[in-house]
Amino acid sequence: MPTPITTKDTKQTKQQDLHVPAIAGTLFLVIMLIGCLPGIYFSENRVLSDLWTGLWILGWTLVAMYVLFGLKVASQWEKAVVLRLGKFKKLAGPGAFWIIPIIDSVPNWIDHRVMVTPFSAEKTLTKDTVPVDVDAVLFWVVWDAEKAALEVADYRAAIAWAAQTALREIIGQSVLADILIGRAKMDAELQKIIDERTTPWGITVQSVEIRDVIIPPDLEDAMSRQAQAERERQARVILGESEKQIAASFAEASQAYINNPTALHLRAMNMLFEGLKEKGAMVIVPSSAVDTMNLGGISGIISMAQQNMPKEEKK
Repeated sequence: MPTPITTKDTKQTKQQDLHVPAIAGTLFLVIMLIGCLPGIYFSENRVLSDLWTGLWILGWTLVAMYVLFGLKVASQWEKAVVLRLGKFKKLAGPGAFWIIPIIDSVPNWIDHRVMVTPFSAEKTLTKDTVPVDVDAVLFWVVWDAEKAALEVADYRAAIAWAAQTALREIIGQSVLADILIGRAKMDAELQKIIDERTTPWGITVQSVEIRDVIIPPDLEDAMSRQAQAERERQARVILGESEKQIAASFAEASQAYINNPTALHLRAMNMLFEGLKEKGAMVIVPSSAVDTMNLGGISGIISMAQQNMPKEEKK
């Protein structure tokens, strides 16, 4: 769900709003030392009166405070939104920039890197009324920091909820088979819908990727049985096609043997030999074939030959 991510990002943004650059703190200490040490010397040695000594220290203190609160540093991937008396003034950064304390403020630091937002749709009904859980990842980037800061209160939360709403909408318009098979098409549709919603906020969607689709266990078992039955059906179809091809080959071979009994006898003898040469093999031959082709005598000759073979050859 997007809520924990949004909360974390919001806390990180608030910490960035309150941070003080290290260089500003260092300059503050240096300027305070420059102002205070001479002031103490002037006061102890009566170089200046107490009034002028106090003004000296006060002046340097004001300069140090201005440096501390007026100097800001934005990282290479950041843009700072500067408001002057509540109105938009400019986008500052990356690098160091100055603001006028009290008058200017920096409420937002916009990150221009590619951001990743995971989102999901739990127990959402498909078009064929099947509850599914879908997890996806959104890749997006802020291309206009001014719009992202001024057009929407929390653009991170807004884009997360917009993505989740679009995902539920797409699931409701699709059947389960399309969701399981056509993920690429679903990713493209999601990207288009979300990008249309986020473009007015200065945000563009680079890609959407569906990570996982979880269906009820009972339906998963039924789909598995259906797939197994489909594979068995395809195996039977392939076996039938093979039988047809074999029958066609036999029919073609019979045409070659129909007017050539000698060739038919030779083929029968070869088949009988192949069947009997295996140890313990049994061949069933129709009685009509035995009478017409004299297979009885042939089989006797082969049996006698096998018995008279040397033992080493039999092994």
